[in-house]
Amino acid sequence: MSDIAVATTRTRAILLMITAILCFTLMDATAKALSPRIGVLPTIWARYAGQMLLVLVLIAPRLHSVVRTDHPGLQFMRSILLMSATAFFFTGISLIPLTEAAALMALNPVLITLGAALFLGEPMGPRRIGGIAVALIGAMIIIRPGSAVFSPAALFPLAAAGCYSAYSLLTRRLGSGEDVWTSLFYTGLVGTVLLTMAVPFAWQTPDAVAWGMIGLITVFGTFGQLALIRAFSLGEASMLAPYSYTGLVFAALWGALFFAELPDFWTVVGALVIAGAGLYVWHRETYRR
Repeated sequence: MSDIAVATTRTRAILLMITAILCFTLMDATAKALSPRIGVLPTIWARYAGQMLLVLVLIAPRLHSVVRTDHPGLQFMRSILLMSATAFFFTGISLIPLTEAAALMALNPVLITLGAALFLGEPMGPRRIGGIAVALIGAMIIIRPGSAVFSPAALFPLAAAGCYSAYSLLTRRLGSGEDVWTSLFYTGLVGTVLLTMAVPFAWQTPDAVAWGMIGLITVFGTFGQLALIRAFSLGEASMLAPYSYTGLVFAALWGALFFAELPDFWTVVGALVIAGAGLYVWHRETYRR
């Protein structure tokens, strides 16, 4: 592949990654507004059931080919990890400000970098190890364990970051050999089946506004997943990971616009430490390479 073709492919992967993060932050903001109306579990169920319905409509003409996969085990594991990440994060944003949760979730790029080295054989130099350590310090600045401001609810976004990182690595492991619609189908199918068994115990009937929000979550979640899967099929996990930090900007914007949430000083400091660590690692180990 020529240098121009490689650069074009990387640019497409980066733009798809940013698009995915934009969709996900809009989905998160909508979920934060929806949770008080119908509860956290029905909100998570709506995210997956809506995606499943939309995907079925879009792939109906070729459903028989989309459902075929050469990696059923990986698809199932991906789906469980993403569902877990969604559950942890939606629970977190129902309890703490959106910006704070997003800042903690921003640990996932350095976790992806570590996982890519350990499990995918991607380069892992001392600067990446240092970046991971600094990013963890940034997370501790935000949650400040042992201080009066520490909230156990902050652990939910941290758990979400871990699950999402593992999901991203498995998506990268699948590569471009698997149809993106196949991956999207199984992500929605597993989440919908498992959550449908649980949601009757926490069901609250949505009103008209809530149904509108459910529709938005469906659209944002589905197209975000589609963009993310395509991005990781085109570009290295460690190359794309730093662009997750755009989520900090988007989350701060939606938090201020929709919820009048302004991050405190230490949340900003911690977020900058995490983002700075990840961007430094990317610049030194990926860009210069």
